[in-house]
Amino acid sequence: MLKIYNTLTRSKQVFTPRVEGKVGMYVCGMTVYDYCHIGHARVMVVFDIVARYLRYSGYDLTYVRNVTDIDDKIIQRANENNEYIGALTGRFITAMHEDERTLAVLPPDIEPRATKSMDDIILMITALFEKGLAYAGTNGDVFYAVNKFASYGALSGKKLDELQAGERVEVDQAKKNPFDFVLWKKAKADEPYWNSPWGRGRPGWHIECSAMATRCLGNHFDIHGGGMDLQFPHHENEIAQSEGANDEKFVNVWMHNGFVRINEEKMSKSRGNFFTVREVLKQYRPEVVRFFVMSSHYRSPLNYSDEQLDDAGLALTRLYTALRGVNAVAGKNSAYSERFKQAMDDDFNTPVAVAVLFDMARELNKEKNNAVELAEQLAGELKELSNVLGILQDDPKSFLQSADAVSPGSLSEHEIEKFIEQRLQAKQSKDWALADKIRDELKQQGIVLEDIATGTSWRRE
Repeated sequence: MLKIYNTLTRSKQVFTPRVEGKVGMYVCGMTVYDYCHIGHARVMVVFDIVARYLRYSGYDLTYVRNVTDIDDKIIQRANENNEYIGALTGRFITAMHEDERTLAVLPPDIEPRATKSMDDIILMITALFEKGLAYAGTNGDVFYAVNKFASYGALSGKKLDELQAGERVEVDQAKKNPFDFVLWKKAKADEPYWNSPWGRGRPGWHIECSAMATRCLGNHFDIHGGGMDLQFPHHENEIAQSEGANDEKFVNVWMHNGFVRINEEKMSKSRGNFFTVREVLKQYRPEVVRFFVMSSHYRSPLNYSDEQLDDAGLALTRLYTALRGVNAVAGKNSAYSERFKQAMDDDFNTPVAVAVLFDMARELNKEKNNAVELAEQLAGELKELSNVLGILQDDPKSFLQSADAVSPGSLSEHEIEKFIEQRLQAKQSKDWALADKIRDELKQQGIVLEDIATGTSWRRE
């Protein structure tokens, strides 16, 4: 029985879809003015695993992840680059999809873009005017009147009177209340614009997601996800807009993944500890990065460090080593599958689910030279469960011997096999000192030899 921590209720609760057997899930995607960073990678991987597990559990899932392709940062970056906004966003959408595929993240079922959703955005703002929740400011912008939405603050736990007393807010004389937020921005000179009943302009960020989510999944759907930083004000404002316009509950379950920290400090460009996915992948294999992301529970902070990535690489190596040399046979489920499901049913607890995979690997190592049939069934089950997490789908030998992320000048496969042959000849001649010397010299170059019943195998460290 799947339980999910709901930010709205601040508790784990049994997941009951609105329509039996079907799930609608919306996740806030990227604002495409730069390459994806490691925080984006976490959102991608976390909700890819959620989507994979929901489907594995038999649900008919519709997964929507939007693209924000118009906002202040995009306009600013396009101006700095002296390029058309469409060229800028198109380039980074392509790069985002490349990063997604590299990290084995399956594409969402629907990927709406803000610039292609203007009719829905304008219709929602019109409904908010009709309900008395929107007004035109003195500067030509359109605002949402937060004090007219009774449950504002329910998601974040913030109350308007406490916010007004305790937080600094930007002074904007065009607003009636400093916490009112923009729905439609009046066009400035040389900015892109769309025509609307309130004049030329473009949407605010919050209304984009409300309009795209309800268009794709309906006014009321099952799960809404995103990073913890979006809880307030973005998701709070989404609720106010959507429920205010449609007079019905917006989302049943709100999921938020934790922050990424770099060496125990919050990642930010100002601190200089900001890494793009592409920078990280110059040092580490994509599967290692994915495994690293799932090594912490999705709601916990994720501490990025070379040590953590190195540990992830070693852990994956152990799992692939267990699978090496075994013919994986699908179709047999054991108590391991039940333990795996129990872990994932407990708010997608990937660290515990991964621990089950290591228990399987230990048994597989014991049995593969003894009970071949049992080993083959275990290997098939291990690969099936790992697929739910998006890992261990490579050929074990390819993974263990791949030269990916190996520094220039490393030994080639042919050179390694030549050394192994020389070592074999030394052992046959009972020249144990030479055999040990070859093994040790290979170890110094990052090549680990393992003597097994069928001969000698090797892997890169």
